[in-house]
Amino acid sequence: MRLAEMHFPMLVAAALALACSTAGLPTQTSVREPGGFTITEKVRASGDARADFERAVQMLQQGQAEEGIALLARVTEAAPNFTAAHLDLGIARARAGDLERAAASLERARELSPSHPVIHNELGILYRRMGRFEDARRSYQKALELYPDFHFARRNLAILCDLYLGDAGCAIESYAVYLQAVPDDAEAAIWISDLRAQSQGKE
Repeated sequence: MRLAEMHFPMLVAAALALACSTAGLPTQTSVREPGGFTITEKVRASGDARADFERAVQMLQQGQAEEGIALLARVTEAAPNFTAAHLDLGIARARAGDLERAAASLERARELSPSHPVIHNELGILYRRMGRFEDARRSYQKALELYPDFHFARRNLAILCDLYLGDAGCAIESYAVYLQAVPDDAEAAIWISDLRAQSQGKE
């Protein structure tokens, strides 16, 4: 079954540089490898906010979800323009099942950094869980518009079209492009083979 969506590794913030004394600047995105990103962000934040953010990241990595979420929420209040804090808070809330507040956090991250593909991919996953399938499609498509080689989003779009939208054409095309980038994904190879067989059987 195609149920395993692909998240960007949690805590994108671990790759962030937070400058505590500079004026707010747009988030900068650079490609580290196909499907991977490094974010550099400069925001105005106190030393306490930076320390709390780093501590919250550690809590989440150590499985202290409730404490980490609470601390990240305080960081977003202290540094409301800190994209990574909103992004990590949204991901953590989604994993805890708090979908509505997760959406609010991720949508705030999108407002702050509308050109970052990871945010759109995570929103796609969340919208799918909320039953907002067309919103999920738009989010994945936006991630791929921004960075066509983002294979996490490509696979997720294929699964969405396959299982939730019933759009075999979209699913086959997306799986095919994804498999060009990740040819060793045996599951996806089986899925596209099944879809092609089903499509031929309907002709």
